[in-house]
Amino acid sequence: MKRIVIFVYGVLCYALSLVAFVYAVGFIGGFLAPTLLDAAPNRPLAQALGIDLALLAVFALQHSGMARPAFKRWWTRIVPEAAERSTYVLLSSLAVGAFFAFWQPVGGVIWQSEGTTRALIIGVYLFGWALLFYTTFLIDHFDLLGLKQVWRQLIGREYRPPQFYTPSLYRVVRHPLYIGWLTIFWAAPTMTVSHLLFALATTAYILVAIRFEERDLVDAFGDAYLAYRRRTPMLVPNVPALGRTPAAAKNEAPT
Repeated sequence: MKRIVIFVYGVLCYALSLVAFVYAVGFIGGFLAPTLLDAAPNRPLAQALGIDLALLAVFALQHSGMARPAFKRWWTRIVPEAAERSTYVLLSSLAVGAFFAFWQPVGGVIWQSEGTTRALIIGVYLFGWALLFYTTFLIDHFDLLGLKQVWRQLIGREYRPPQFYTPSLYRVVRHPLYIGWLTIFWAAPTMTVSHLLFALATTAYILVAIRFEERDLVDAFGDAYLAYRRRTPMLVPNVPALGRTPAAAKNEAPT
């Protein structure tokens, strides 16, 4: 019975993450969502900035803090190990949901694209989402979002984490997932002060998060990851490397 409960819990957490994913496309892009990153302001500037920065800080602390190995070791004393990743996904989705619900626009248009230019920027924006989604499958989509763990627990098989290797885009850049996110944040057909604040804060977060993530990867994989880091750029792709044979591995989770 416990296995079934954990499996259902994992499926529900996964479903919630997909809902958050789809909602984020409209929220950040400025279309087809009840709340928008670039909506009209309805609070005083100082109050709006305080709320927005608090939301960003809560998300960053939850998302990175719970991804650290030391926290996981402590956390799995409280939650079943098979449900640890699903719980992380659940709390990340709730943090993102709070962001959607309570974000306070501050107004002010920096640029407003029209016509063909707007269509092109929206195309780049949607490409960022496609790249992000594709990259999750290179890593192991169902492991990343907790389904693999609860499924293997349901059928009584030992969990096997993804092995370290460099598939496809990971041969040309160490963090294609973050390139997807950065594309999403900056490909704005309408760039407001709200959007600029969001893009600057999330970009800074990614650059800091990469340092913590790579430290964990070095601890986990040692010289193999150090060699990979030496030969592969962090965010600017090394295009000629696409023709090389993979020699190492990648095991990346969002931080």
